[in-house]
Amino acid sequence: MLLDVVTELQLFVEVFLGVYTLAIFAYIITSWIQLPYSLRPVQRFLYEVCEPYLRLWRRVLPMPGPLDFSPMLALIGLIALNIVLQRVLGAFH
Repeated sequence: MLLDVVTELQLFVEVFLGVYTLAIFAYIITSWIQLPYSLRPVQRFLYEVCEPYLRLWRRVLPMPGPLDFSPMLALIGLIALNIVLQRVLGAFH
């Protein structure tokens, strides 16, 4: 019973962090290009989902001029979080 719960929790964490990683990539790409008016709600949704997390990283690392490394740090942070959570949850197996 506990193994099923732990396995499902591991899967949820992996899928959630994977989808959030893809959302950050989509946010980065849509910030580089001008989208048609019909896709602006998608761009706004990605902004509202990703920007609070990226803002945390911008506070830690000041931007050197026009370059913004916060998405790179955010993705590294998500990958590290995934590894840590998978190992912690794996300890219950």
